[in-house]
Amino acid sequence: MSARSKARKRALDILFQADVRGEDEGAILAAEARRAASEPSRESSWLYAREIVDGVIDHRDEIDEQITTFAKDWPLTRMPAVDRAVLRIGVWEILFNDGVPSAVAIDEAVELAKEYSTDDSGSFVHGILGRIARSS
Repeated sequence: MSARSKARKRALDILFQADVRGEDEGAILAAEARRAASEPSRESSWLYAREIVDGVIDHRDEIDEQITTFAKDWPLTRMPAVDRAVLRIGVWEILFNDGVPSAVAIDEAVELAKEYSTDDSGSFVHGILGRIARSS
């Protein structure tokens, strides 16, 4: 697994945890930063994970608006928490990270959804992110 794929997984863990527990992402991010500092082997994935989470926090309203617009009758509150977190990561990469091609962002998000969410989540995530990428 590439460092960026590991970073996306770490970002997913942080965003999911914050969502499910109703906690502040910044607090969870700070705790993860302390843990990462004691594990130098995880540094390469940590830096990008932090960039993702910071980006999602900074652009949350825009990201959620895009998801809501393109989810077609699926309010954010109705989506599984894993799907919300995966979509937020994917939308951030598509709209705010020029270093990641949209196709890569979509593929990575779909893989996360397939691995950590429901059987239908991969196609659900693909459909939403594909529409967002085409509109941007």
